[in-house]
Amino acid sequence: MQGKGFIKFMAILLGIVCVYSLSFNLVTSSVEKKAKAYAQGDPVKEKAFLDSMSTVPVYPILGFDYQFCKTKEINLGLDLKGGMNVTMEISLAELVKSLAGNPTDANFNQALSTAQTQLNAGGKDFVSLFVNEFEKLSPNAKLADFFANQDNATTLKANASNSDVKTYLSKEANSAIDRSFIIIRSRIDGFGVVSPNMQKQEGTNRILIEMPGVQDKERIHKLLQGSAELQFWQVYQNEEVYSIMENINKTLAATLKDTTAAVKADTAKKSTSALAGLAKKTDSGSTDSTAKKLELTKSNPLFAVLNIPTYQGQNGQPALRPGAVVGWVAQKDTAKVNSYFRKSEIASIIPSSMKLMWGVKPMEGSKVFELYAIKVTSADGTPDLGGEAISDARHDFDPKGKPEVTMYMTSEGAAKWKKITAEASADPNNKKSIAIVLDNAVYSAPTVQNEIPNGISSITGSFQVSDTQDLANILKAGKLPAPARIVGEFVVGPSLGQAAIDNGLLSFVLAFIVILVFMALYYNKAGWVANFALVINLFFIMGILVSLGAVLTLPGIAGIILVIGLSVDSNILIFERVREELLHGKSTAASIKEGFKHAMPSIIDSNVTVLILGVILYIFGSGPVQGFATTLCIGILSSLFCAVLISRLVFEGLLNKNSNITFGNSLTLHAFKNIAFDFVGRRKIYYIISSVIIVLGIIFYVKNDGLRLGIDFKGGRTYIVHFDKGMDIQQVREQLTPVFDNEAPEVKTAGANNELKITTTYHITDSDLQADKVVEDALRSGLAKTSEKYTIESSQKVGPIIASSLLYSAYGAILFSCLLMFIYIVVRFKKLNYGLGAVIALFHDVLLVLSFYTILDGVLPFSLEIGQDFIAAILTVMSYTMTETVVVFDRIREKLAESGKEDLHGEERNKLINFALNSTLSRTILTSLTVFFVLLVIFIFGGDSIRGFIFALLIGRVIGTYSSLCISTPIVIDLGKNK
Repeated sequence: MQGKGFIKFMAILLGIVCVYSLSFNLVTSSVEKKAKAYAQGDPVKEKAFLDSMSTVPVYPILGFDYQFCKTKEINLGLDLKGGMNVTMEISLAELVKSLAGNPTDANFNQALSTAQTQLNAGGKDFVSLFVNEFEKLSPNAKLADFFANQDNATTLKANASNSDVKTYLSKEANSAIDRSFIIIRSRIDGFGVVSPNMQKQEGTNRILIEMPGVQDKERIHKLLQGSAELQFWQVYQNEEVYSIMENINKTLAATLKDTTAAVKADTAKKSTSALAGLAKKTDSGSTDSTAKKLELTKSNPLFAVLNIPTYQGQNGQPALRPGAVVGWVAQKDTAKVNSYFRKSEIASIIPSSMKLMWGVKPMEGSKVFELYAIKVTSADGTPDLGGEAISDARHDFDPKGKPEVTMYMTSEGAAKWKKITAEASADPNNKKSIAIVLDNAVYSAPTVQNEIPNGISSITGSFQVSDTQDLANILKAGKLPAPARIVGEFVVGPSLGQAAIDNGLLSFVLAFIVILVFMALYYNKAGWVANFALVINLFFIMGILVSLGAVLTLPGIAGIILVIGLSVDSNILIFERVREELLHGKSTAASIKEGFKHAMPSIIDSNVTVLILGVILYIFGSGPVQGFATTLCIGILSSLFCAVLISRLVFEGLLNKNSNITFGNSLTLHAFKNIAFDFVGRRKIYYIISSVIIVLGIIFYVKNDGLRLGIDFKGGRTYIVHFDKGMDIQQVREQLTPVFDNEAPEVKTAGANNELKITTTYHITDSDLQADKVVEDALRSGLAKTSEKYTIESSQKVGPIIASSLLYSAYGAILFSCLLMFIYIVVRFKKLNYGLGAVIALFHDVLLVLSFYTILDGVLPFSLEIGQDFIAAILTVMSYTMTETVVVFDRIREKLAESGKEDLHGEERNKLINFALNSTLSRTILTSLTVFFVLLVIFIFGGDSIRGFIFALLIGRVIGTYSSLCISTPIVIDLGKNK
């Protein structure tokens, strides 16, 4: 074996990376155990303990703090952890209309409406759709007449072509999505969500957001859908605010201390020592004893958590640092400072002309937030300037190459800006700052150097390129509205998430044991080599997932288990070829060498086909489907490395030690030998069987009024409701119908009869922010009639827009995968009829799975809905068929090469195909059984949430095996005729 040194090096390197990645979970788990022990069941104490550890080094060797370790541990999906998943859509139709000044032109508005309809039906690129429709309706009109104006004269001329306007609109649309992403991200950060996950859905105007642990839907709706408000404010300087802060500190100390302490307190000492202790930063370490800290908190309650910015003066004493920042506060203490400021006796101290606001994010390299004092100069409390004054903003570079932001004002805004900047820069020895505020958070507070008369300003500072890009987007955020609306959401309660973890882990352990036991019993010592490779494979998969920051979901766990089952396929292919060589009388060493050599083409072909489908799933899927695809792709690559290269190294190590390597026992060595089943001769029987099942499926399809589409594809809201006892489905449906305006909801059991899945389209097209609350209130009022205690454990909403988009994406995924499979087979085997036979078999498998779904719908005690997870199952079933088929095609190609012929004809060809099918039958049956048993374990123990998905894989595994043996390869004969 060549390259053994390199393989060992890569295995060790990958092992080190995986150990490093997985070690963070051990560190955070240790800290969290200490927190639980300290809190003794009190969640407030537990959170306080973890907050206090956020900046404390907890990684013994590398010195990382708890907060850093938490960001590096494995990310659990919402189905395992509980929380909220939201899909937001940026309304580009309203953006375009606003850019045009809200015209009343009938053709313009009709083009907008038609483009939105086409986008809802699965179309891409709203701007292109709009421009095409407008040109159809108004072929002689110019779009520049609507969009070219004084404020964007530098980017769009009055004589611009429609193509130029299209480019301008595309740029503005992408910018609006980027701005919305930044605004939403800052709001979520401010909300305090731990490890949120946000993604822009490429090619669409949607943003996907996962928020672990969040359950307050109403608050999140307001947070995410509220309109952003950009403002410019003058600010107080640090030296102007210190006396107020000192007064607040004294008042708090007097209020918080008890009577006895008040008699003994030394007020003079307290006030003179306050400024002297302000120079140190909040996040720096302190050697003070606990007693001293407690004393500081008593005597200086505000200054114990809020540090006034200072510097060391020429006399060596601390002096107030000039500038707009009036305080530094650790992230964990911001809530306490806010509570101090809200106290009635403190609110009276703060002038009505002052607003205290936090910086939008911590200072670089710390967990410390800056506090600003905003100056209110108007009688009605409005800002000096609003976001409507900004016409454009761009990230740029100054003459020295440093990042900066260039801001352009409208003509009206420029006049106001001239006045504001003149006042701020009037005193050359005391130039003041202007705060840029969005959603009551200060994004930047640049110092004004001079009066700015023309409305073009440069904002400089210690910026990175990413900082100036974000700030430019923020400044443009107030320019024009692009409303963001929630079009899909999924809420999972923590109890349901814990049950999913328990079920997932149980199914994982049992499935892994099933594989290990089977391989050890069937292949004896060689089976233990395969088991060793499987354990290493699992370790690599988990380590890679963590290092890439991938999110582990319940379908992701199913994907890992499935990959482990499929990775056995490579070992089975190798071991079966080794056993063939042993039967030919070759030595063990020669047989192992030949077995690996002859099995490699089939291993590569089968794994490449599954990898292609995994990539398609990742591109077209979202949420759980993407989680499944991620683990599938990572697992396939890891399995190839472990099952082929690692196991080969182990075998060579055993051979060097002259160990006796066995590939079976007396019961298994001669299994599947001397089999000569006539698959080709009976192919017409198989065609009839398949046709009968498909016809029955069509009959039941008509009888059932089509397939049962899940809300993924039809839109609606679904709630999982847990009752204290079993419920009558019909009774619950009858009680809910009146509250949903006599629109009967769909009510089904979700596993046990005390778990109900309730689906309704009530108010699903209503875009009002209160629509979700209206529906949930109606649901609760209907459930109250049952007089039984209940808990809503999860909820899901899919708007009709996203539902139609997902449906068309599903069609695209299936058709695109078939096309890729066809191209791969034709190129790999250089025979058109092979590619056609494989693709026809794929469609055959899809039709059979759909037929079984329609036939068994309503018969089985669990849901057989067609949703995103079903599409993932269908594509996985297709991968089964392709994996089995290419192994047979490889054997046919091998035998043709041995005979020295490119093709055979007639009976000779039929014999060859039957030989290929029978010689690979042991591998086909063993792999199918292994994966089938793995899926069966997941089906029984994996929980209700993925039972329908696993059922599709189960019947797909059976259909895939049947199809590869009886349909795909024999059909090559009928397509090839005499070629």
